[in-house]
Amino acid sequence: MRQAGRGGREPREGSPMEGSTGQEPGTPEPPATEGTPAPRAPRARPRLVFHTQLAHGSPTGRIEGFTNVKELYAKIAEVFGISPTEILFCTLNTHKVDMQKLLGGQIGLEDFIFAHVRGETKEVEVTKTEDALGLTITDNGAGYAFIKRIKEGSIINRIQTVCVGDSIEAINDHTIVGCRHYEVARMLRELPRAQPFTLRLVQPKKAFDMIGQRTRSSKSLGEGRGASGKETLRLRVQGPATLEE
Repeated sequence: MRQAGRGGREPREGSPMEGSTGQEPGTPEPPATEGTPAPRAPRARPRLVFHTQLAHGSPTGRIEGFTNVKELYAKIAEVFGISPTEILFCTLNTHKVDMQKLLGGQIGLEDFIFAHVRGETKEVEVTKTEDALGLTITDNGAGYAFIKRIKEGSIINRIQTVCVGDSIEAINDHTIVGCRHYEVARMLRELPRAQPFTLRLVQPKKAFDMIGQRTRSSKSLGEGRGASGKETLRLRVQGPATLEE
């Protein structure tokens, strides 16, 4: 607390003004009333540290200090010495390609993050005999669209090499990296019927126990660490991540 100088001079220009309501500039602050509690210090932001592994197998890493999906991928890539563009998507508490455990806009503070990285590239030829291919497409928020569900009995369901979790890299040699899921869905919807087209797909790298398995969107049980259900970190497209109950 600064008092007026000798001769009633005002404080130096640029000095901070606190509690200025009802107070003329340069007027000294009144002394604190005896018994008035001191203002509380601002609550420190908790340090949030998450554990992560590569889904096909790796040591456990620790990451922190991210506020969106792109920053999360960058942190994971830094831990394992890979490029962020190698990561297709992440699942929570399971290394399997389980779309019900897909990392979206929030992470429980006890969640274990598994990163699924690029595996083999494959091309399939598809003939659109119906208006709908039977695909549900989503994206990872960082430039990759991938298959979230395959409808039973659909055109795509009859092509055994196409699996849930496959990233769609190109349609007829036209790259779609960087497109959102609804843009990719529109491109597929607008393809003419009875005319074959080619999909270039990238499948996630698989662990030994996942090879040969055509993953559906069934729920995996008893894997990894379960969420506590108390607090979650919500990731936002713009602005900082926030903790929510």
